[in-house]
Amino acid sequence: MSQPANIVSPDTAATGIFPSQTLRGLVADGAVTATSPITDDLIQPASIDLRLGDFAWRVQASFLPGPDATVEDKVRAFEMHKIDLTHGAVLEKGCVYIVPLQESLDLPDDISAFANPKSSTGRLDIFTRVISDRGTRFDLIRPGYTGPIYAEVSPKTFSIAVRTGSRLTQLRLRRGRAEVAPEDLLQLHDDVGLIDTSFDRAEVLEHKSLSLRLDLGPDAPGGIVGWRARHHTGIVDVDRPDNYDPADFWEPVSARHGGIILNPDDFYILATREAVTVPPDYAAEMVAYDTLVGEFRVHYAGFFDPGFGWHPDDRSIGSRGVLEVRSHDVPFLLEHEQVIGRLRYERLIARPEKIYGTGIGSHYQGQGLKLAKQFKTPE
Repeated sequence: MSQPANIVSPDTAATGIFPSQTLRGLVADGAVTATSPITDDLIQPASIDLRLGDFAWRVQASFLPGPDATVEDKVRAFEMHKIDLTHGAVLEKGCVYIVPLQESLDLPDDISAFANPKSSTGRLDIFTRVISDRGTRFDLIRPGYTGPIYAEVSPKTFSIAVRTGSRLTQLRLRRGRAEVAPEDLLQLHDDVGLIDTSFDRAEVLEHKSLSLRLDLGPDAPGGIVGWRARHHTGIVDVDRPDNYDPADFWEPVSARHGGIILNPDDFYILATREAVTVPPDYAAEMVAYDTLVGEFRVHYAGFFDPGFGWHPDDRSIGSRGVLEVRSHDVPFLLEHEQVIGRLRYERLIARPEKIYGTGIGSHYQGQGLKLAKQFKTPE
């Protein structure tokens, strides 16, 4: 595909993540197409929401196509049955599904794509990844790729109701490298205040990122420092916000002696000690798993949009990072202010026309410890 003419950027060779107006131009030029119109509400500050298609395949196992196969080649080998999504269907927990997405790609040779679950998807413990034909990695789509894309969906804690058009994941496009160098990251913090706590500047230079710590402190409202998912619950409809009583799906977690012990394979919602700020011309990503901090996984979604926690006139606001946490194999002790992950910042090629916040209906601006949007606010 030739270079699209409508990319909105002062420098057509600029490297970084593409903002909303550039994404809109790429859609207009055919780099991203779909079986139904890509409306403006699908275009977020630095991403495009991807929609489930008309059916899902239940498959025996997760897979990557590999360099010599398409996704459908693999599905034919491992398909169990096909599910119609046009009128809604239940995806059972513990099962793996492959869903053709409504969107397809025709990327220029210098533009790649990467995907991640939407915030609510992670908070529901729905393991969701995007795969492409002849792909060798999850969630990463090579420059110049032309063809369909698919979602691998595996609910881990709750069985979920979905339908054609449900949005579980989002796609970002970028040219070249976007990561902010450590010296620039320190300067950016000095200018706008990326987190609201002190940190070791030498550590930032070493790891090229900011460390985030766990909030299990005694000042939590009602003494609740987190939520643990119940094992036997009803179905969660992903398209019904503010609908479910949290008590039917979650039990509160309180800290004892400044910590909590994770039960193996239970699913927890926790929060960071730090309030995070992402300036409008940047995005941030939390490293999903760091073996140096323990045998557990943290934060499926991992992406903070441009404008998350940001206020132009008040650098003290910020928003807490909400953590999706699962221990592996053994009980594991987490303590207050333990390092839980690292936050990397990336540049956009231009400031988005719209930024994350209540002005575009964002659900998690200014959040503290907050469940997925499908649940009512606990009383």
